[in-house]
Amino acid sequence: MSQTETEHPLGELEHPIFRTSPERAVKMMAIMLGIIIIGGIIFFSMWDYWISIPPAVTQMGAAETAPPAVVTGKDINVSLTFVESSDFRTLAFNALPGEADHNPEIRANVGDKIIFDVTNGGKSFHAFGVTQEEEGFGFIISGSQIASANNPLIPEKGGISEFIPSEEGVYYYICTVPGHRAQGMEGKIIVGAAQAPPSGEAAEPTGVSHKFELDFVESDDFRNLAFNALPGEEGHNPEIRVNSGDEVTITVTNTGKSFHAFGVVTNPEELNSIVWNSAIKAATNPLKPGESGEITFVAGAPGRYYYICTVPGHALQGMQATFIVE
Repeated sequence: MSQTETEHPLGELEHPIFRTSPERAVKMMAIMLGIIIIGGIIFFSMWDYWISIPPAVTQMGAAETAPPAVVTGKDINVSLTFVESSDFRTLAFNALPGEADHNPEIRANVGDKIIFDVTNGGKSFHAFGVTQEEEGFGFIISGSQIASANNPLIPEKGGISEFIPSEEGVYYYICTVPGHRAQGMEGKIIVGAAQAPPSGEAAEPTGVSHKFELDFVESDDFRNLAFNALPGEEGHNPEIRVNSGDEVTITVTNTGKSFHAFGVVTNPEELNSIVWNSAIKAATNPLKPGESGEITFVAGAPGRYYYICTVPGHALQGMQATFIVE
């Protein structure tokens, strides 16, 4: 052993060897402390957000216990746009408070299908849903959601959802991002009792004749189907109204690129519920693009009916409209 080294009584060197310097240790502690401070600032700055999110089970509670709806076959198409004031203090649908079409009230009956076409027209992030709760953003009804608070719609993006009310009462369509409903993104849905199905006997022939012309039309992406015009355009799915006993002649033309067929039905979800021998072609022998067809029949018992495309799925995509017999 050299003269410059002295052995410790326990066998250790008198002068310990350091694996790092005091300066490096101080820098590491400073970095760790900085990470903790910054993380704490971020967490507590969002404290209201963390405590406002209800458990996932609570959010789904209403949807799990809601009774099933008896579908009427009536569609109500609603277009909504998220809008914001320039200072972002006031939020709304379609227009700000005091402007036309602000948070439009929707009226429907039990079993009607409300189809929401929603677009984010603002600069912030938004999400959509229907609830029966008078405040908050929990208990969103299953199937009515478009995006969510943790995966929202970015500006200029949109989506489509459907809601079929199963009970009378007041519902609300809202932005489900925390705080946005309280800032004004809320509209009412007033739901009345289900309408009675067609009943009674047909009247004797009246001698009155009606002629209607209908075109099958499709959007470019084939997501929206309709008669005469697409949703939002003039002439979209025109209502037909006649008296029991009237003679009705309907001419249809396939102006789309897919195959289509026609019929008047009692329930648009039951393709076999065609009445009065009103069918023009069928799903197994449809109208090809550019082809036309015509049918004449006598309107039967008074009530609400529907004319649809009888190719499976096309009525659900929008090819259905009301046929009223008085």
